[in-house]
Amino acid sequence: MKKVSVKNTEDDRRTLRGWHLFSSEICRKRIKIKKVCAYYFSATETTKKICEQMGKTAGEFLKLPFESYNFANPSIRKRSNDLNESLIIFGMPVIAGRVPNLFVKYLKQLRIKNSIGVAIVLYGNRNFDDGLVELRDLMSSMGVRIIGCGAFVGEHSFSKILAKGRPDESDLQSAMEFSKKICAKIQKGELPMKTVIRGMRKPYRKHYMPRDRYGESIDIRKVKPVTDESKCTNCKICAEICPTGAIDRDDVSNVTGICMKCCACVKRCPENAKSFVDAGFIYHKEELEYKYGAYKKNKIYL
Repeated sequence: MKKVSVKNTEDDRRTLRGWHLFSSEICRKRIKIKKVCAYYFSATETTKKICEQMGKTAGEFLKLPFESYNFANPSIRKRSNDLNESLIIFGMPVIAGRVPNLFVKYLKQLRIKNSIGVAIVLYGNRNFDDGLVELRDLMSSMGVRIIGCGAFVGEHSFSKILAKGRPDESDLQSAMEFSKKICAKIQKGELPMKTVIRGMRKPYRKHYMPRDRYGESIDIRKVKPVTDESKCTNCKICAEICPTGAIDRDDVSNVTGICMKCCACVKRCPENAKSFVDAGFIYHKEELEYKYGAYKKNKIYL
């Protein structure tokens, strides 16, 4: 018997058995995919670009309706969104090499029936570490059968020069071609993933920890953005788009909640009135720009 290049664990055997059953159900049309959904977290809209490109392409290819949900918006997370009987393009940014820990609890409570999905992560040109494996596992725990995975490069949330402008037209073209390959697999009934994602099984590696020039760790978890009062027009966009609701709507210079450093308030402020001035944060940002400026290609797994 031909050897398979995956660890022969009970988890692997269960996954493969489940896939064979699910593939048979698709082929016999016992499970009907009724729509394509892009379901993603995108604070600075890089993840949105890839997921919507893939979702729209799949909808056109399979002649199915397309729906899009950005659950960086707290109101989307509060309501019930029907993701059943769908092809789901599920996207998350990678923060410190992992799925953002502030939203893992939300993801773990999602329950989805009779759907297949593609796990997509966006990372800022350093590394996606175990982020893609973690998202794949979270989707599996929701009840989604994984047909493919991808790690795409997006402009780093901290920076305006690291992977500047990505995903660009070339990235979007790659996303479109990836989506067409996914659709072809669905039509042929070739659902199980044949390649192994780079990353580790549980326990995942710890979150990436930046270090200063002396090798000491830099802890930016409590760092918050500041507001330049001379530029701020009190438009309140920052308070409206903050994924954690951390910015006080009555006084947008006051960050009362947990800041996840998504930098939506910094990058989407029309007056450039928000910034981070913490010395550790700035050192980390500049180090990333210096060390990881080389062009990186997207990774896809089918």
